[in-house]
Amino acid sequence: MRIALTGASGLVGRWLHRAAVQAGHQVTTPPGWRLGDVPDLTGCEALVHAAFQHVAGRYRGGEGEDPQGFIRANLDGSVMLFRAARDQGLGRVIFLSSRAVHDGHPEGMALPDTLSPAPTNLYGKVKAEAEAALAAMAAPDFLTASLRPTGVYGPGLPQKWAGLIGDFLRGTTPPPRVATELHGADLARAALLVLADPQMAGSYNASDLVLDRQDLLAEVARLTGCPTPLPVRADAGALRRPLCDRLRALGWRPGGMAFLRREMPKILDNIQP
Repeated sequence: MRIALTGASGLVGRWLHRAAVQAGHQVTTPPGWRLGDVPDLTGCEALVHAAFQHVAGRYRGGEGEDPQGFIRANLDGSVMLFRAARDQGLGRVIFLSSRAVHDGHPEGMALPDTLSPAPTNLYGKVKAEAEAALAAMAAPDFLTASLRPTGVYGPGLPQKWAGLIGDFLRGTTPPPRVATELHGADLARAALLVLADPQMAGSYNASDLVLDRQDLLAEVARLTGCPTPLPVRADAGALRRPLCDRLRALGWRPGGMAFLRREMPKILDNIQP
């Protein structure tokens, strides 16, 4: 399959690009394209849209001082891209959304794939509205889907935990926190499974670990000998946990804590103490 991929150099896009090429797909990144442009997608069969314009290092709050520019690029620009894919005859589109569309649901709630969005910030709202716009375009010859990943980690740059781990190695114990996490390679495998599904449609959660900072930094300490005290364990009771039943039905099995431990030496290679 020839796949057009946006955001190929980003935190998520680089994993999608690598996995698609390794799986034998032809991957093209629209030359010179930016959010708000209408690209030439001639010859492509599918689009995976992972590009997102935001303040560096921030997603929630990523609009900075320019909320209208944030909406114009990420919502209006995405809708223009979806229409271009449809009008140019592509058969499939996957949109990289976010678990942030569910921030307004009650604390401690399990989040099924089919749960309606309840965003509480502009980031989640833009993602939810882009999801809805794409779903409204779906047709028998134009299949659409949105992936809702949780926090994405993995080696390479940009590096999600660079600041946290770097500060820990320099002697700072961070405040307690627990979150849901997903390796970028597992997210990429999920995207390819959805893309190959003849019934692809709607939304799919993508999440793996419930990871406490204590466990993450204990692994850092084990590998480096760092003597910095670990944070206390956080209360996971309020965590909203995505259920990933639709991906699991396609055979998706993320790597869990064993995968994180295998990847930690490579993650540490990207971090300056």
